[in-house]
Amino acid sequence: MTYWLLNAVFLALVVVVAVAAIAFRRAPQWRAIAIATGILLIMTAVFDNIMISVGLVGYSADAISGAFIGVAPLEDFAYTLAAVVALPCLWTLLGSRREPATAHD
Repeated sequence: MTYWLLNAVFLALVVVVAVAAIAFRRAPQWRAIAIATGILLIMTAVFDNIMISVGLVGYSADAISGAFIGVAPLEDFAYTLAAVVALPCLWTLLGSRREPATAHD
């Protein structure tokens, strides 16, 4: 199994969660998601390159595409994308656990 195939499964689940959030509740704040995505992708690039360079993480050459950002395979960035979209959409779907404020007499 390649990392892209594994990523496809997770990204498909994220798409389902995002569509459900839009259809059943209200759309998440896409602008905030886009900003967070940019920041987290930069952080992923920095820290994944460090972890791979020092030997904490390794990848099978048969399971990666061969496209890299530094020494990090491109497939590694799909997890960041999945998390940064899925979490706000799940938050939107599940709603707040706080009870609405009521006026006190």
